[in-house]
Amino acid sequence: MKSLITISTAVTIWLLTVMYGHAQETQTESTQKIEQVNTLKEKIVQTEKEALKTTVENINSRLSNGEITEAEAENLKQSAAQKHALNIENKLAILENKMALMDRNPEIEPDIEDDNGFMLRIGTSDEDDDVIYLGPKNKKRKYDKRTTSDFVFAFGLNNVITKGESLEDSNFKVAGSRFAELGWAWKTRVFDNSNWLRIKYGISFQFNGLKPTDNRFFVANGEVTDLEVYPQHLKKSKFRMDNLVVPLHFEFGPSKKIESDDYFRYSTANKLTIGLGGYAGINLSTRQKLKFEEDGEDRKLKLKANYNTNNFIYGLSGYIGWQGIAAYVKYDLNTIFKNNLVDQRNVSLGLRFDVD
Repeated sequence: MKSLITISTAVTIWLLTVMYGHAQETQTESTQKIEQVNTLKEKIVQTEKEALKTTVENINSRLSNGEITEAEAENLKQSAAQKHALNIENKLAILENKMALMDRNPEIEPDIEDDNGFMLRIGTSDEDDDVIYLGPKNKKRKYDKRTTSDFVFAFGLNNVITKGESLEDSNFKVAGSRFAELGWAWKTRVFDNSNWLRIKYGISFQFNGLKPTDNRFFVANGEVTDLEVYPQHLKKSKFRMDNLVVPLHFEFGPSKKIESDDYFRYSTANKLTIGLGGYAGINLSTRQKLKFEEDGEDRKLKLKANYNTNNFIYGLSGYIGWQGIAAYVKYDLNTIFKNNLVDQRNVSLGLRFDVD
């Protein structure tokens, strides 16, 4: 009997301890949650105040430069103050609604991090499209964003311009010879108050492929490289040069100016774009791929060598496009081979996609 009482007492004490600990833990979590919410409210107010300060500074700058009158500046400041006051009101309401939603649905995890991270991310994190975005501490929207970047992808037909010959007499298959380009490009507006001229620059990998006609392949004969007939029937003969280049284009074309209280942007959406320039770089590798049948079996040869190709690549290029899609042409000013008696230069024509 004493033993049973002792066990019961121990179990009771253990249960009371667990319940007390759980209550303390719940109270601690509740306190932390309140502190996080209060911190977030302070950040909302502080972020909008800093944004308003930036807007007022920009308005004062425009006033000093004679772009607007004092009356226009005062109206813009009042409009900005009303906007940011409403922003605070709306964002606090969104916060309260989200906290109420989490109270009713404990399985929802709050999107709250430390002081250097993101908090209550609703909408996107793009600086122009946020519904509510606090972001890193002290981050401000850039008033004038002059430089943007794009992923560049291009592909199309590739061939060779031989001195004294036309493309109709080419030694390479028109449809079978192709090129591709992958790269990253930055675009910077040249003038302060106009976007009609931009400089586009970056880095790209170019892959130029050639398919010889008449069952031929390339052979390095000393310092000269010739096309020779292969002893077996070739199912495939492909010669490829892989280059790393730095393109530079002057881009022209109209654009639309989008203005707000605290920033402005130029947009080329639905506008014609023209780019003229060139590129320079190095040849990374040269290789051939041959496929043929021998003794009733399919054979494949992958040959990698120098083939007397030029190591330094440079040329002219241009594009004309709409909505990020452009007709694209590039022409190597360097000859493909260093010492051949007849000059041969690579030329490409295709489509270019600039994806932001």
